[in-house]
Amino acid sequence: MPHGDHHHHHGHDHDGHSHGHGHGHAHGPAPGERGFALGVSLNLGFVALEVVAGLIAGSLALLADAGHNLSDVLGLVLAWVAVRLARRLPGGRRTYGWHRGTILAALANAMLLLVAVGAIALESVRRLMEPAPVATGFMMAVAAAGILVNGGTALLFARGREEDINRRGAYLHMMADAGVSAGVVLGGLLIRLTGWDWVDPAAGLVIAAVILIGTWGLLRESVDLAMDMVPRGIDPEAVGAWLAGQPGVAEVHDLHIWALSTTETALTAHLVRPGALVDDGFLCAVQQGLQERFRISHATLQVEQGDPAYPCALAPAEAL
Repeated sequence: MPHGDHHHHHGHDHDGHSHGHGHGHAHGPAPGERGFALGVSLNLGFVALEVVAGLIAGSLALLADAGHNLSDVLGLVLAWVAVRLARRLPGGRRTYGWHRGTILAALANAMLLLVAVGAIALESVRRLMEPAPVATGFMMAVAAAGILVNGGTALLFARGREEDINRRGAYLHMMADAGVSAGVVLGGLLIRLTGWDWVDPAAGLVIAAVILIGTWGLLRESVDLAMDMVPRGIDPEAVGAWLAGQPGVAEVHDLHIWALSTTETALTAHLVRPGALVDDGFLCAVQQGLQERFRISHATLQVEQGDPAYPCALAPAEAL
């Protein structure tokens, strides 16, 4: 984005960002979108296979895993829609475009995972009370295929997951699924060796707990972003101190830092520069510095002279 335009809030170049997470230009699918398309198709096919196999083998574990995989396909679709929304240009009353949709998708994704965990846990408890025999060979073969499908899909989202909570959500979903499939394979092996039918639901409970721990962080982070908290990885005090250290700046107040989307950060601040004239070079340098040092791409700065006759109403720390 051209740095000199940030303080006008046009945001006209937002879709041109290349953070390696599929926000590419408006023509043709971005690399990230190909990942989503492939992930969704692969996993829908595998869900259908698991349902059929689960019915044939009489394996509730496979059917539960199919349900869990289906919830993850829905999660992938949500994240994919969010990426497409974020590429839509701002206009009309949506001056920020649809970027916030990526945060809402991450939130919905985390909630879907929690529902899936609840379903697995309930099913596992029911099966612990009344263990049922399973066709272990068939169950293990299909679950082993699940490790490959889910692990492969997870790799599609491995790149760029640190920068984008949505890609991390999709990656976590798929890694969790690969873990579930691995648990089903191990469970099948143990049942075959020992004849303990309760092993299958017990493994389900353990996997549910592992997924719950991973999802909790995703849920908390997406709620934080939705509440306009400073994105993790950015220290607001360090940003304030850096702004205060710029040439001629006597004071910084009304500093706000929040997420425009799961990958873009915005900032507004008032800089008091006594005796300073309008200086586009200064603004440009500060905005470039914010982008390079803190990855804040959308900065809006208000420069004040600090005239005591016209105090800024937003200067007190408690002012919003």
